[in-house]
Amino acid sequence: MAPIAEYIYMFTDIPQNPSELHRYLISRFLVSGILISVLIGGLVYYWESWRVESIAFNLAVVSAKHFDTPEMRELTVANRQSDHLEFAALLEKSGFVGIRIFDLSEKVLMESWRSDAINTPPSAGTHRHDFPKPGKTHSNWLNGEVIQVVIPLLDSNGAAEAYFEGIYRLDAEMQYTVKHQVRSAVLTAFVVVIVAMSLLYPVLLGLTKHSLSLSNSLLDSNLELLQALGSAIAKRDADTDLHNYRVTLYAVKLAEAMNMNRAQIESLIVGAFLHDIGKIGIPDQILLKPGRLTEEEFEIMKTHVTLGAEIIQDSHWLKQARDVVLFHHEKFDGNGYPHGIRSNNIPLDARLFAVVDVFDALMSKRPYKDSLLLQDALIILREGKGKHFDPEIIIVFETMMNEMYDEIGCADKSNLQTKMKAVTQKYFLIQEHQ
Repeated sequence: MAPIAEYIYMFTDIPQNPSELHRYLISRFLVSGILISVLIGGLVYYWESWRVESIAFNLAVVSAKHFDTPEMRELTVANRQSDHLEFAALLEKSGFVGIRIFDLSEKVLMESWRSDAINTPPSAGTHRHDFPKPGKTHSNWLNGEVIQVVIPLLDSNGAAEAYFEGIYRLDAEMQYTVKHQVRSAVLTAFVVVIVAMSLLYPVLLGLTKHSLSLSNSLLDSNLELLQALGSAIAKRDADTDLHNYRVTLYAVKLAEAMNMNRAQIESLIVGAFLHDIGKIGIPDQILLKPGRLTEEEFEIMKTHVTLGAEIIQDSHWLKQARDVVLFHHEKFDGNGYPHGIRSNNIPLDARLFAVVDVFDALMSKRPYKDSLLLQDALIILREGKGKHFDPEIIIVFETMMNEMYDEIGCADKSNLQTKMKAVTQKYFLIQEHQ
């Protein structure tokens, strides 16, 4: 059952009616479109930034070649005046707003700034950057509009003897171009994604509905197998399987009154139907013995809860019944079995099921006893409050016992099966509305 259950539970969060399903798909289309658009916009921004940085780097390489002549290297190393005419002319011919030469101690030897450098952020002149090794370069962005490029100036032996720095500022037109291209890419990507998804929407909607229908069919088959298995177990030691239907319906009603969540109630339904599955492993001479069990026989009978837990442990879907199967004979005061745990250490669904299981046993006619009156059953349940049963659950159960018994306890098999079908559809199947 595991692969089927895993396939089914892929669809448990999908809305159950057409309008919600449309909103579900459309909202995810929009989110996907936005995410894809942002991703494409980020890639475009990265590409444009790299392109602009490449321009600045190429300018720096070309400008640095001017210092490859022995005369210029001598000029920089000798720390001559920074207003050298050739240096200023180089700045005007390049695309830089500022050029600086550093010695190996990172001291500025020469620098020149264009007249419009006043609009350059002050950090361009004060930012401390890395000085790369020979054969390496360094560049960084400042304020999203200025690029600093640093290139080592090498001597005849290939060793760095100074550093050239070019400061490149994107002009207003280039800044606009970058922003415009990014914005256009985002909008174009968004429109393309939405158009593509709109064309695919009918196909996806149809596939989703078909998948939901298949998952319902698979789950419906699982539920039928569950009920068949529970009924087969019940008939090992009884003439009828009505006990399973009644305790399951009682448990769901009580769980709803206690505001248990959907997942808890789903587990409770599976557990209620399979609560005695471990009786498969109990010998007939003990399970079907008409008289009172001996102490040794009762010890064997008690193993049906651990046997049941072992039977379902390898099934992804059935193992959600574990708490009810393993712990429904534990008692609130710790005198139950198999582990003797007490109070809130007993899982809630097992504590709840213990109440309805005992109640239905009290109200059922067996070969060795008659059914009790409601008031007599209530007295026994009250006597077990804080001992066998969780007091808070008994308090809730008292308020609805009469109504539940009239609706469920007195119903025939056909009526119980109809009610069970409604419960499984409510908590397991995804309703298909036209």
